[in-house]
Amino acid sequence: MIAPAAVPLPAAIPMASAGCPDAEVVFARGRDEPPGLGAVGDALVNSLRGKTRMSVGAYGVNYPADISVDSGANDMSGHVQFMATHCPNTREVLGGYSLGAEVADLATWGRIPPGVDQHVAAVALFGNGTRQIAPAFAGKTIDQCAPGDPICGRGPIWSAHLQPSYIGSGLVDQAASFVAGRL
Repeated sequence: MIAPAAVPLPAAIPMASAGCPDAEVVFARGRDEPPGLGAVGDALVNSLRGKTRMSVGAYGVNYPADISVDSGANDMSGHVQFMATHCPNTREVLGGYSLGAEVADLATWGRIPPGVDQHVAAVALFGNGTRQIAPAFAGKTIDQCAPGDPICGRGPIWSAHLQPSYIGSGLVDQAASFVAGRL
């Protein structure tokens, strides 16, 4: 038997780059939504894809979406760190709706290490009850609050906090325009 000669691969071509999107939305869904991006996250990704020629990937933050945000912030941070290592040219977009916005808030407060934060192009938050984004991310953040939403504002209309208030009002599309401008 004759074995084929080994041909070295060029060192300049990173193996991971072929499967890396130009941009990726890392989104934490709202409380009690099923795993994935949630309704607002799906709408944000779809709108963003229509506003840029870049390839846009999506990652639904893995957390229980009950009352705790800590595990979600850790997962968001871990995923951004993974992407910074394996897909260093991918521009990350952090986001969240309602409880998921609190996840993103917490992730920006020291969970994303210095240097890795430079991979984050934008942050898009919806119905954010804490409104506590870290100063390092303030200039790249859009924090949407629907009129009348009592969670993020002072409104008395509980239905204003629901997903249709963000999707149907144009707030998600407005955030996608902001994000596209940051990419």
